[in-house]
Amino acid sequence: MDDQEPVPESIGREALTMRIITLFAIAVALSAAVGAVGPRLPLGLDLYRPVPSDNRLTPAKIALGRRLFFDRRLSRDGSLSCAGCHDPKRALTDGRVVAQGIGGAMGNRNTPIIVNRAWGAAFFFDGRAATLEQLALQPVLNPGELGMSPEAVLSLLHARYRPQFRSTFDAEPSLELAARALASYLRTIVDGDSPFDRYAAGDRSALSESAQRGLKLFQGKAGCGQCHAGPNLTDEEFHNTGIAWRTGTLTDEGRFAVTHTAADRGAFKTPTLREISRTAPYMHDGSFSTLAEVIEYYDSGGQKNPALDPKLRPLHLTPVEKRDILGFLGALDGRIQK
Repeated sequence: MDDQEPVPESIGREALTMRIITLFAIAVALSAAVGAVGPRLPLGLDLYRPVPSDNRLTPAKIALGRRLFFDRRLSRDGSLSCAGCHDPKRALTDGRVVAQGIGGAMGNRNTPIIVNRAWGAAFFFDGRAATLEQLALQPVLNPGELGMSPEAVLSLLHARYRPQFRSTFDAEPSLELAARALASYLRTIVDGDSPFDRYAAGDRSALSESAQRGLKLFQGKAGCGQCHAGPNLTDEEFHNTGIAWRTGTLTDEGRFAVTHTAADRGAFKTPTLREISRTAPYMHDGSFSTLAEVIEYYDSGGQKNPALDPKLRPLHLTPVEKRDILGFLGALDGRIQK
Protein backbone atom coordinates (compact mmCIF):
# COMPACT_ATOMS: atom_id res chain seq x y z
CA MET A 1 0.00 0.00 0.00
CA ASP A 2 2.89 2.35 0.70
CA ASP A 3 3.98 2.04 -2.96
CA GLN A 4 0.52 3.05 -4.32
CA GLU A 5 0.60 6.24 -6.38
CA PRO A 6 -1.42 9.14 -4.93
CA VAL A 7 -4.76 9.88 -6.58
CA PRO A 8 -4.48 13.08 -8.65
CA GLU A 9 -6.34 15.99 -7.10
CA SER A 10 -8.52 16.45 -10.21
CA ILE A 11 -9.73 12.85 -10.00
CA GLY A 12 -10.48 13.30 -6.31
CA ARG A 13 -12.60 16.36 -7.08
CA GLU A 14 -14.43 14.49 -9.85
CA ALA A 15 -15.20 11.60 -7.48
CA LEU A 16 -16.52 14.01 -4.85
CA THR A 17 -18.64 15.79 -7.46
CA MET A 18 -20.12 12.48 -8.64
CA ARG A 19 -20.88 11.50 -5.06
CA ILE A 20 -22.70 14.77 -4.46
CA ILE A 21 -24.69 14.33 -7.70
CA THR A 22 -25.56 10.76 -6.70
CA LEU A 23 -26.74 11.84 -3.25
CA PHE A 24 -28.82 14.62 -4.78
CA ALA A 25 -30.40 12.16 -7.22
CA ILE A 26 -31.26 9.85 -4.34
CA ALA A 27 -32.84 12.76 -2.45
CA VAL A 28 -34.91 13.73 -5.50
CA ALA A 29 -36.03 10.14 -5.97
CA LEU A 30 -36.97 9.87 -2.30
CA SER A 31 -38.92 13.12 -2.50
CA ALA A 32 -40.79 11.82 -5.54
CA ALA A 33 -41.56 8.54 -3.80
CA VAL A 34 -42.82 10.26 -0.67
CA GLY A 35 -44.96 12.64 -2.69
CA ALA A 36 -46.24 9.95 -5.02
CA VAL A 37 -49.46 9.62 -3.02
CA GLY A 38 -50.94 13.01 -2.24
CA PRO A 39 -49.53 16.38 -3.28
CA ARG A 40 -45.78 16.66 -3.83
CA LEU A 41 -44.27 17.96 -0.61
CA PRO A 42 -43.39 21.65 -0.91
CA LEU A 43 -40.10 23.30 -0.02
CA GLY A 44 -39.51 23.52 3.71
CA LEU A 45 -41.03 20.24 4.87
CA ASP A 46 -39.34 16.98 5.83
CA LEU A 47 -39.16 14.60 2.88
CA TYR A 48 -40.63 11.82 5.01
CA ARG A 49 -44.38 12.12 5.57
CA PRO A 50 -45.31 10.05 8.66
CA VAL A 51 -48.10 7.58 7.93
CA PRO A 52 -49.23 4.80 10.32
CA SER A 53 -48.59 1.27 9.16
CA ASP A 54 -52.26 0.35 9.52
CA ASN A 55 -53.51 3.27 7.42
CA ARG A 56 -51.23 3.66 4.43
CA LEU A 57 -52.12 6.39 1.96
CA THR A 58 -53.86 5.36 -1.25
CA PRO A 59 -55.42 7.58 -3.92
CA ALA A 60 -58.85 6.02 -3.31
CA LYS A 61 -58.66 6.55 0.44
CA ILE A 62 -57.59 10.18 0.02
CA ALA A 63 -60.39 10.84 -2.49
CA LEU A 64 -62.99 9.33 -0.16
CA GLY A 65 -61.68 11.35 2.79
CA ARG A 66 -61.84 14.53 0.75
CA ARG A 67 -65.48 13.88 -0.18
CA LEU A 68 -66.36 13.31 3.46
CA PHE A 69 -64.51 16.48 4.49
CA PHE A 70 -66.64 18.64 2.18
CA ASP A 71 -69.97 16.84 2.71
CA ARG A 72 -72.48 18.99 4.63
CA ARG A 73 -74.73 15.96 5.08
CA LEU A 74 -72.32 14.96 7.85
CA SER A 75 -73.96 17.60 10.04
CA ARG A 76 -77.27 17.09 11.81
CA ASP A 77 -79.10 19.84 9.88
CA GLY A 78 -77.13 19.52 6.62
CA SER A 79 -75.71 23.03 6.94
CA LEU A 80 -72.07 22.46 7.84
CA SER A 81 -69.14 20.32 6.72
CA CYS A 82 -65.61 20.03 8.08
CA ALA A 83 -64.68 22.62 5.47
CA GLY A 84 -67.23 24.99 6.98
CA CYS A 85 -64.78 25.69 9.80
CA HIS A 86 -61.60 24.78 7.92
CA ASP A 87 -62.34 26.93 4.88
CA PRO A 88 -59.81 26.60 2.03
CA LYS A 89 -60.45 30.26 1.18
CA ARG A 90 -59.34 31.27 4.69
CA ALA A 91 -56.17 29.19 4.92
CA LEU A 92 -58.26 26.36 6.41
CA THR A 93 -59.60 28.40 9.32
CA ASP A 94 -62.87 30.33 9.66
CA GLY A 95 -61.87 33.84 10.75
CA ARG A 96 -64.06 33.63 13.86
CA VAL A 97 -63.01 34.25 17.44
CA VAL A 98 -64.29 30.79 18.40
CA ALA A 99 -65.68 27.99 16.27
CA GLN A 100 -69.37 28.05 15.38
CA GLY A 101 -71.32 24.82 15.01
CA ILE A 102 -74.77 23.97 13.71
CA GLY A 103 -77.63 26.24 14.73
CA GLY A 104 -75.19 28.99 15.65
CA ALA A 105 -73.75 27.04 18.60
CA MET A 106 -70.62 28.81 19.81
CA GLY A 107 -67.58 26.86 20.96
CA ASN A 108 -65.02 28.05 23.47
CA ARG A 109 -61.88 27.78 21.33
CA ASN A 110 -60.54 29.20 18.10
CA THR A 111 -60.49 27.01 14.99
CA PRO A 112 -56.88 25.84 14.45
CA ILE A 113 -55.25 25.64 11.06
CA ILE A 114 -54.84 22.03 9.87
CA VAL A 115 -51.85 22.20 7.50
CA ASN A 116 -48.97 19.72 7.83
CA ARG A 117 -50.81 17.68 10.44
CA ALA A 118 -49.17 14.50 9.14
CA TRP A 119 -46.21 15.59 11.27
CA GLY A 120 -48.36 16.34 14.33
CA ALA A 121 -47.74 14.64 17.67
CA ALA A 122 -51.09 15.43 19.32
CA PHE A 123 -54.26 17.15 18.18
CA PHE A 124 -56.71 19.81 19.38
CA PHE A 125 -55.49 22.64 21.60
CA ASP A 126 -55.60 20.30 24.61
CA GLY A 127 -54.07 17.30 22.82
CA ARG A 128 -56.97 14.98 23.57
CA ALA A 129 -56.47 13.08 20.31
CA ALA A 130 -53.18 11.22 19.89
CA THR A 131 -53.67 10.50 16.16
CA LEU A 132 -55.50 11.97 13.19
CA GLU A 133 -57.68 8.86 13.19
CA GLN A 134 -58.78 9.70 16.74
CA LEU A 135 -59.37 13.32 15.77
CA ALA A 136 -61.26 12.78 12.52
CA LEU A 137 -64.83 12.17 13.71
CA GLN A 138 -64.78 14.07 17.00
CA PRO A 139 -66.09 17.33 15.43
CA VAL A 140 -68.71 15.35 13.50
CA LEU A 141 -70.03 13.72 16.69
CA ASN A 142 -69.70 16.79 18.92
CA PRO A 143 -73.20 18.18 19.72
CA GLY A 144 -71.83 21.73 19.55
CA GLU A 145 -70.15 21.27 16.18
CA LEU A 146 -71.64 19.06 13.45
CA GLY A 147 -73.94 17.35 15.95
CA MET A 148 -74.28 13.91 14.36
CA SER A 149 -74.95 10.67 16.23
CA PRO A 150 -72.92 7.56 15.40
CA GLU A 151 -76.10 5.95 14.05
CA ALA A 152 -76.81 8.91 11.77
CA VAL A 153 -73.26 8.86 10.40
CA LEU A 154 -73.47 5.14 9.66
CA SER A 155 -76.85 5.58 7.98
CA LEU A 156 -75.44 8.27 5.69
CA LEU A 157 -72.36 6.22 4.85
CA HIS A 158 -74.43 3.19 3.91
CA ALA A 159 -76.90 5.25 1.88
CA ARG A 160 -74.42 7.46 0.02
CA TYR A 161 -70.94 5.93 0.24
CA ARG A 162 -71.30 2.15 0.29
CA PRO A 163 -69.73 1.54 -3.17
CA GLN A 164 -66.77 3.80 -2.34
CA PHE A 165 -66.10 2.00 0.95
CA ARG A 166 -66.30 -1.39 -0.72
CA SER A 167 -63.89 -0.37 -3.51
CA THR A 168 -61.52 1.46 -1.14
CA PHE A 169 -61.46 -0.87 1.86
CA ASP A 170 -63.18 -4.00 0.53
CA ALA A 171 -65.51 -3.64 3.50
CA GLU A 172 -68.84 -2.18 4.52
CA PRO A 173 -68.89 1.42 5.80
CA SER A 174 -67.97 1.89 9.44
CA LEU A 175 -67.01 4.76 11.72
CA GLU A 176 -63.46 3.41 11.97
CA LEU A 177 -63.01 3.29 8.20
CA ALA A 178 -64.54 6.76 7.78
CA ALA A 179 -62.02 8.08 10.32
CA ARG A 180 -59.22 6.40 8.38
CA ALA A 181 -60.33 8.00 5.13
CA LEU A 182 -60.64 11.45 6.68
CA ALA A 183 -57.25 11.09 8.38
CA SER A 184 -55.69 10.09 5.05
CA TYR A 185 -57.01 13.22 3.38
CA LEU A 186 -55.83 15.41 6.26
CA ARG A 187 -52.31 14.03 5.87
CA THR A 188 -52.20 15.36 2.31
CA ILE A 189 -52.98 18.97 3.29
CA VAL A 190 -49.52 20.49 3.23
CA ASP A 191 -48.09 23.99 3.31
CA GLY A 192 -44.63 25.29 2.48
CA ASP A 193 -42.59 27.18 -0.11
CA SER A 194 -42.87 30.41 1.86
CA PRO A 195 -40.35 33.24 1.49
CA PHE A 196 -38.77 31.93 4.71
CA ASP A 197 -38.43 28.43 3.21
CA ARG A 198 -36.79 29.87 0.09
CA TYR A 199 -34.45 31.96 2.24
CA ALA A 200 -33.49 28.91 4.32
CA ALA A 201 -32.82 27.01 1.07
CA GLY A 202 -30.26 29.63 0.03
CA ASP A 203 -32.23 32.37 -1.72
CA ARG A 204 -31.01 35.38 0.24
CA SER A 205 -33.31 37.70 -1.73
CA ALA A 206 -36.43 35.89 -0.45
CA LEU A 207 -36.60 37.93 2.77
CA SER A 208 -36.53 41.69 3.11
CA GLU A 209 -33.86 43.23 5.32
CA SER A 210 -36.53 43.87 7.96
CA ALA A 211 -37.70 40.24 7.84
CA GLN A 212 -34.09 39.03 8.14
CA ARG A 213 -33.66 41.14 11.25
CA GLY A 214 -36.97 39.74 12.48
CA LEU A 215 -35.70 36.19 11.95
CA LYS A 216 -32.64 36.91 14.11
CA LEU A 217 -34.88 38.33 16.84
CA PHE A 218 -37.25 35.36 16.51
CA GLN A 219 -34.37 32.96 17.07
CA GLY A 220 -32.57 35.13 19.61
CA LYS A 221 -33.71 37.99 21.82
CA ALA A 222 -37.45 37.37 21.44
CA GLY A 223 -37.08 33.64 22.11
CA CYS A 224 -39.95 32.66 19.80
CA GLY A 225 -37.95 29.76 18.37
CA GLN A 226 -37.86 28.02 21.74
CA CYS A 227 -41.42 26.79 21.09
CA HIS A 228 -41.99 27.62 17.42
CA ALA A 229 -39.25 25.36 16.09
CA GLY A 230 -38.66 22.89 13.29
CA PRO A 231 -40.17 22.73 9.79
CA ASN A 232 -43.68 23.34 11.14
CA LEU A 233 -42.60 26.08 13.54
CA THR A 234 -44.08 24.24 16.52
CA ASP A 235 -42.54 22.00 19.15
CA GLU A 236 -45.84 20.04 19.33
CA GLU A 237 -45.78 20.61 23.10
CA PHE A 238 -48.10 22.32 25.57
CA HIS A 239 -47.30 25.62 27.28
CA ASN A 240 -48.99 27.90 29.78
CA THR A 241 -48.49 31.38 28.34
CA GLY A 242 -51.04 32.98 30.65
CA ILE A 243 -53.77 33.55 28.08
CA ALA A 244 -56.29 31.48 30.03
CA TRP A 245 -55.47 33.57 33.14
CA ARG A 246 -55.84 37.06 31.63
CA THR A 247 -58.90 37.85 33.76
CA GLY A 248 -57.01 36.88 36.91
CA THR A 249 -58.79 33.52 37.17
CA LEU A 250 -58.48 30.41 35.05
CA THR A 251 -61.03 30.42 32.21
CA ASP A 252 -60.02 27.20 30.41
CA GLU A 253 -58.32 24.14 31.94
CA GLY A 254 -56.52 23.37 28.68
CA ARG A 255 -54.23 20.34 28.78
CA PHE A 256 -55.16 19.66 32.43
CA ALA A 257 -58.55 18.32 31.32
CA VAL A 258 -56.67 15.49 29.57
CA THR A 259 -53.74 14.79 31.91
CA HIS A 260 -55.12 15.97 35.29
CA THR A 261 -51.60 17.20 36.04
CA ALA A 262 -51.51 20.46 37.98
CA ALA A 263 -48.69 21.88 35.87
CA ASP A 264 -50.93 21.58 32.78
CA ARG A 265 -53.61 23.99 34.04
CA GLY A 266 -54.05 26.61 31.34
CA ALA A 267 -51.51 24.96 29.01
CA PHE A 268 -52.27 24.70 25.31
CA LYS A 269 -50.68 23.20 22.22
CA THR A 270 -48.11 25.35 20.44
CA PRO A 271 -49.72 26.19 17.09
CA THR A 272 -47.82 26.24 13.82
CA LEU A 273 -46.91 29.71 12.60
CA ARG A 274 -47.30 28.79 8.94
CA GLU A 275 -49.90 31.03 7.28
CA ILE A 276 -49.99 33.05 10.48
CA SER A 277 -50.78 36.41 8.88
CA ARG A 278 -53.83 34.85 7.15
CA THR A 279 -55.34 33.10 10.15
CA ALA A 280 -56.48 35.81 12.58
CA PRO A 281 -57.71 35.95 15.28
CA TYR A 282 -55.05 34.39 17.47
CA MET A 283 -54.55 32.29 20.62
CA HIS A 284 -56.67 29.32 21.69
CA ASP A 285 -59.57 31.66 22.52
CA GLY A 286 -59.18 34.05 19.58
CA SER A 287 -58.58 36.89 22.02
CA PHE A 288 -56.12 38.86 19.83
CA SER A 289 -57.25 40.18 16.49
CA THR A 290 -53.81 41.22 15.19
CA LEU A 291 -50.26 39.91 15.29
CA ALA A 292 -49.17 43.26 16.68
CA GLU A 293 -51.28 42.50 19.78
CA VAL A 294 -49.68 39.07 20.07
CA ILE A 295 -46.19 40.57 19.94
CA GLU A 296 -47.12 43.15 22.59
CA TYR A 297 -48.44 40.41 24.86
CA TYR A 298 -45.28 38.33 24.67
CA ASP A 299 -43.13 41.44 24.99
CA SER A 300 -44.83 42.05 28.35
CA GLY A 301 -43.87 38.57 29.57
CA GLY A 302 -47.39 37.14 29.61
CA GLN A 303 -49.99 37.01 32.38
CA LYS A 304 -48.49 35.78 35.63
CA ASN A 305 -50.11 32.70 37.13
CA PRO A 306 -49.09 29.67 39.26
CA ALA A 307 -47.89 27.60 36.28
CA LEU A 308 -46.66 30.24 33.81
CA ASP A 309 -44.07 28.75 31.47
CA PRO A 310 -40.62 29.87 32.67
CA LYS A 311 -39.63 30.69 29.09
CA LEU A 312 -41.90 33.75 29.26
CA ARG A 313 -40.26 36.94 30.48
CA PRO A 314 -40.40 40.63 29.58
CA LEU A 315 -38.51 41.11 26.31
CA HIS A 316 -38.10 44.90 26.18
CA LEU A 317 -38.39 45.00 22.40
CA THR A 318 -38.08 48.33 20.65
CA PRO A 319 -40.79 49.53 18.23
CA VAL A 320 -38.44 48.79 15.31
CA GLU A 321 -37.76 45.28 16.60
CA LYS A 322 -41.48 44.61 16.89
CA ARG A 323 -42.00 45.72 13.29
CA ASP A 324 -39.15 43.48 12.15
CA ILE A 325 -40.65 40.44 13.89
CA LEU A 326 -43.98 41.26 12.28
CA GLY A 327 -42.23 41.42 8.91
CA PHE A 328 -40.71 37.98 9.46
CA LEU A 329 -44.05 36.46 10.49
CA GLY A 330 -45.51 37.69 7.20
CA ALA A 331 -42.81 35.71 5.38
CA LEU A 332 -44.23 32.43 6.78
CA ASP A 333 -47.19 32.44 4.37
CA GLY A 334 -46.61 29.92 1.61
CA ARG A 335 -48.62 27.65 -0.68
CA ILE A 336 -51.28 25.35 0.71
CA GLN A 337 -51.82 22.14 -1.24
CA LYS A 338 -55.10 20.42 -0.44
